[in-house]
Amino acid sequence: MHPRAALFDPDEAQVPDLPVCDHYSGVEPRMRKSLELQAELGPVFDVTLDAEDGAPIGGEVEHAHLIAELATGTMNRHGRVGARVPPVDHPRFGDVVSVIVGRAASRLAYLMVPKMRGAADLARAAQAIDAAGGATVPLHALVETHGALREVQALAAHPRIESLSFGLMDFVSAHRGAIPQWAMTARGQFEHPLVMRAKLEIAAACHAYGKVPSHCVVTEFQDLEALKSAAETASRRLGYLRMWSIHPAQIRPIVEAYAPTASEVAEAVEILVAAQAAQWAPIRHRHAGQDRLHDRASYRYHWQLVERAHRTGMAGPQVLPPAQREAWFGAPQPATGSPAASAQ
Repeated sequence: MHPRAALFDPDEAQVPDLPVCDHYSGVEPRMRKSLELQAELGPVFDVTLDAEDGAPIGGEVEHAHLIAELATGTMNRHGRVGARVPPVDHPRFGDVVSVIVGRAASRLAYLMVPKMRGAADLARAAQAIDAAGGATVPLHALVETHGALREVQALAAHPRIESLSFGLMDFVSAHRGAIPQWAMTARGQFEHPLVMRAKLEIAAACHAYGKVPSHCVVTEFQDLEALKSAAETASRRLGYLRMWSIHPAQIRPIVEAYAPTASEVAEAVEILVAAQAAQWAPIRHRHAGQDRLHDRASYRYHWQLVERAHRTGMAGPQVLPPAQREAWFGAPQPATGSPAASAQ
């Protein structure tokens, strides 16, 4: 029996299978460059074309047409391109949604809705997107206001939501100077209590409803060590499954930080193979000189770790044996340029 069928209740909410990196770009040359990089590395990261901050004031509709053109064109090779629309109360929200959804709904992986003040704003946005023909497009949303954080459980529970992201910069600004500027830095954002509270509440709400928590930006894009540290902390300590990139140089470090290690994958495969042979009954497994008992609770953990390895491009034979790769995922070898695979 396949691990998914054996270990999970069919009625249980399954976390969407999203790439671990969400790369944002809004200026035309950078949007095209991002799509070229995705074609090279494979769908180990998403590209979000930005119709909010990327659009010039007064040129929102024209920018929306450009985004629709890129999303429906040959550069969207893997079908992992989304778009961020303006806030629901922006005067051009309806026009931008009409253009992007009307022209590109069938090729959009998701739509990101920013600046929500709560569940009512999400409902308004979803209604407008549905009316434009986007009822099948998954929605992602930014939690960056006091109201959105207050209603984060309701946002995560919404059936159209696939992922919630933390908007660090706007969240800090919403405190009117009460949170100091250093709380927006790569290190400081993990030290200020109010920022950490927001991060933890978003992650907890997402996991409660089977949604993907997506971590915020690191603006010091040239400090890759700080980025790596932030990504590892968000992934391994705060439970985030995805993270924003705002510069192409950030993509590889994020994917590598969110990938499990080769030794973790090897142990997980050993346990799952033994469990499968035992018809998913409890087993004893020896690792690092210690015998440990495993049952379905730990099998679920190790299966999810293997799934994360697959999402980050670690499905090569040096990490995941071909027999298990074919039986569990039925997928071809990842691209040789995939960030996590090349890092192992």
